[in-house]
Amino acid sequence: MQAPQIMRGSPVSLLLLRLLLTGVCIDAYKPVIIVHGIFDGPKQFKTLSMYIDKVHPGTQVALIDLYDNLASLKPLWKQVQGFRKAIYPITQKAPDGVHLLCFSQGGLICRALLSTTPDLNVDTFISLSSPLAGQYGDTDYLKRVFPENMKKKVYHICYNKLGQKISICDYWNDPHQQTRYLQSNNFLPVLNGVKPHTNIKAWRQNFLRIKKLVLIGGPDDDVITPWQSSHFGFYDSNENIVEMKNQEFYRNDTFGLKTLDARGDVSVCVQPGVKHVMWHSNFTVFTNCIEKWLT
Repeated sequence: MQAPQIMRGSPVSLLLLRLLLTGVCIDAYKPVIIVHGIFDGPKQFKTLSMYIDKVHPGTQVALIDLYDNLASLKPLWKQVQGFRKAIYPITQKAPDGVHLLCFSQGGLICRALLSTTPDLNVDTFISLSSPLAGQYGDTDYLKRVFPENMKKKVYHICYNKLGQKISICDYWNDPHQQTRYLQSNNFLPVLNGVKPHTNIKAWRQNFLRIKKLVLIGGPDDDVITPWQSSHFGFYDSNENIVEMKNQEFYRNDTFGLKTLDARGDVSVCVQPGVKHVMWHSNFTVFTNCIEKWLT
């Protein structure tokens, strides 16, 4: 079995050298870049790397070692900058593109990378249980950051300048406080085009460069709330679920999701019975939702 390459920060020369030296062997499969979620790091993805090597021997897998564990609480725009420095050179050395496989909070980082980077050479973006439309729920992750606050009170912390320095607040989407969400949150509503900005057209064009978008999630996740956020669904003001195609950002095609879907390039995979921390080590999830996209 080929060991996954753990990329520590921006140095990527070792992986690029391996890509050049072993080009004949890996020609059949595009490199896979994995971005971890909140409160974890590359070590949690060794099982997933093993699955990839099992079905596609010789595939180059890069586990990006940045903003691990508590450092994952840093502002998301700051993290996006760091991950761009690490990922961009890898994509530029892969003429046929790479696959970007991003878990949980990492899915939002990758979403932002794809929109804000003009020439990121990504073939398929696989979003593994990521709060793409936001988070609103009491979970163990939330209690580790705000132990004394229930979900209805978190907006007091998140929707101000101090709160926006905490990653969770960058995608905290309170359906009962939408005015404050739009006024104070400078990450998710900007990224999804709900909050107008001067780069919206360019970001949309950048995002549409990908060939496939794979959305993976399920009803037993117990962390992503609502779980449909992993498929771009979210609550309305009464906490009823509004599915992806009825979301304002989809109907208005603010960042290209509707266009991508019309192309037939959005795949949704619902997998029940999987807890949040198990998505990247569940072989059924891998075979049902991930494997076929790793061309």
